[in-house]
Amino acid sequence: MRRTVQIAFTEYESPDVLSPDDRQLLAAAEQALEKAHAPYSGFRVGAAARLSNGLVVSGANFENAAYPMCLCAERSTLAAAVSQYPEAHITTLAVTAAAQEHPVASPAMPCGACRQVLLEAEQKFGKPIRLVLRGQSGPVWVFERATDLLPLAFGPDMLRSI
Repeated sequence: MRRTVQIAFTEYESPDVLSPDDRQLLAAAEQALEKAHAPYSGFRVGAAARLSNGLVVSGANFENAAYPMCLCAERSTLAAAVSQYPEAHITTLAVTAAAQEHPVASPAMPCGACRQVLLEAEQKFGKPIRLVLRGQSGPVWVFERATDLLPLAFGPDMLRSI
């Protein structure tokens, strides 16, 4: 039997058509780019999370010469938010990227590890995390929940069957 999985998101031509809250959050993610440490790839990523208490927490990627030990902007932002405000859940996460060698003209998609962590954060709080994704230019993609990025995900239900 062949099955098909679809990923749903909304594409906007530019941030100008986003809500003021989403534009503000995307601007905070762009400011977080300045905090990025990307001496090896030159690919800087910034993220900003709006919490249920109204606060915004941001983070950036931090590269290491041993690439597997790098810390992505999404996970650094999530860790900062959860450790500083454990009672608040993330309502929206904006992510953007800039490259040293060429402009990033497509949305900055979270890596697989970040998608898994975002899925777990949604499950922990029982609330969806909206994602607003953009490169330096080009369209903005909005996902209504992080789980849309990781269909057929490995999760706690799998562990319960062991």
